[in-house]
Amino acid sequence: MMMFDNTYSLSRFLPIIDWLKTYQRQDFADDLFAGIITAILLVPQGIAYSILAGLPPQLGLYASILPPIMYALLGTSRTLSVGPVSIAAIMIASALTAPAVAALGNPVQSAIVLSLESGIIMLLMAVLRMGGLVNFISHPVLTGFTSGAALLIIGSQLPQTLGLKTPSCGIDIACYTTYLQGFNSTTLLLSIGALALLLLFSQLLPTLLKKMGVKPVIITAVSKCGPLLTVVLTTIVVSLLLNEGQSIAVVGVVPAGFPELSMNVMTDSLGQRGKLLLPYAAFIALIAYVESVAIAKVTANLRSEKIIPNQELIGLGVANIAAALSGGMPVAGGFSRTMVNFSAGARTQMAMLIAAVLLAVAVMFCSPWFTNIPKAALAVIILVAITPLVKLKTILHTWAYDRGDGIAEAVTLLGVLVLGIEEGIMLGIMLTIASHLRKASQPHIAVVGRVPDTEHYRNIKRHHVETWHHLLLIRIDESLTFANINYIEEFLVTELKRQPDTKHIVLIFTSVSDIDTTALDALESLNQALQAAGKTLNISEAKGPVLDKLHKTDFLRQLTGQVFFRTEDAVKQLGVTGIQ
Repeated sequence: MMMFDNTYSLSRFLPIIDWLKTYQRQDFADDLFAGIITAILLVPQGIAYSILAGLPPQLGLYASILPPIMYALLGTSRTLSVGPVSIAAIMIASALTAPAVAALGNPVQSAIVLSLESGIIMLLMAVLRMGGLVNFISHPVLTGFTSGAALLIIGSQLPQTLGLKTPSCGIDIACYTTYLQGFNSTTLLLSIGALALLLLFSQLLPTLLKKMGVKPVIITAVSKCGPLLTVVLTTIVVSLLLNEGQSIAVVGVVPAGFPELSMNVMTDSLGQRGKLLLPYAAFIALIAYVESVAIAKVTANLRSEKIIPNQELIGLGVANIAAALSGGMPVAGGFSRTMVNFSAGARTQMAMLIAAVLLAVAVMFCSPWFTNIPKAALAVIILVAITPLVKLKTILHTWAYDRGDGIAEAVTLLGVLVLGIEEGIMLGIMLTIASHLRKASQPHIAVVGRVPDTEHYRNIKRHHVETWHHLLLIRIDESLTFANINYIEEFLVTELKRQPDTKHIVLIFTSVSDIDTTALDALESLNQALQAAGKTLNISEAKGPVLDKLHKTDFLRQLTGQVFFRTEDAVKQLGVTGIQ
């Protein structure tokens, strides 16, 4: 028993133990295949997202080795692929280009500090049991943020496909005219060729192979080779063009091997750089966590597996700290890589361990081959990966279903584009909270009557029901709190004016789970006012916990009416005559 308890306790902190206990040879075969496919995707994505963040390419590669290994030990998702991601990259770029941060120089060191601080913030959140924080960012806000960030990424990468640098013309149209004349036609042709290759492998070829009856696993493997093959072919072409004197932007020298594990980042995080970067790190940690858990739940639900949010904070937090110590950029779970890993048949995190080892070998021995990778090809890879994240149509669907959520989604998107990433998502969160408070302050309340020949009570505005001249039945579909009690009182007063002959009021508490102190005071005042007017206040179908709280007060003893177990009992006793 003691051995079992120790194993169980250890597996809580090292989830890898759970799947290792039942690991089989066939699982390894599946993981090996998935690991190879994912490793193929890691190389171009690691370099591309690092450049997107405004960093040297090796930071994306370093962040794809040690961090996923640490997550494999500590994370609860068996298929989540942790590493550089597009949304985090654009947030890093936003932080590094902030005037105060840019003035410090050395963006590489700033990125490493961001990794460390993001990881520490996640671990602090885990200690405070804040795994449920993922529920405080609504899906519309997250969708609006993702769409806005994706549009920013697209705007930053389109110039790369034309051989242009990022514009800095502001609103000067003349400046843009001159700027656009500097595009490189060779780079444009290269971008078109890269796009054609990616579309061939991601859409046309899989469709053809499917018609030929090829196994789905093989189709997945072939389709996901597109980015790497695109990089290889365009690099070969660029190498030939550079020899002929053509001017094409390339990645440049990528150092071979790994940086030494360094603790110097700890000192930097305590200085001015760390203080300036802390707010950005908090946002990166929050978004990285929310995105990662959302992605992890998608694949976990498909296999009836369980994700433990608080343990995810630990896994992602340690992964980011590992990124900092190994010279990498902040990491999170990537949607495209995770789905590739899942579709390729990954059974456990062994697939990511294999992918990390393969990438480590590539960094050790293949770095010279990365020098002439064209930035245009990487930009096209990012564009193809990021475009599906722009979901403008969902705003219309959300608006049609819930106007408050639709406004929050649209404002978040516009806020990200106009104000900035951090400001945009904060605006969206505040709007969501405001919308929730508005709904909570104006709960649904219905005057109900009895459906003929039944004991069911329904809204008089929706159904043909029986009502009584002297009896008013009111169903409150929300807990009673300081935020909504005034609205409830006003509703009741209005109904009493509309039905002056009412002698008995029955509040149906079917949906009431709590009554706070402010609401209780209001009920006591209402009870006294009704007593003075010769009317009674009654309660029906109150839940046990609500009654338990009320029994601790004098309210039930002072109640002018009664507490009924069922609304039908109240009607039989109070409204047996006078059906309208």
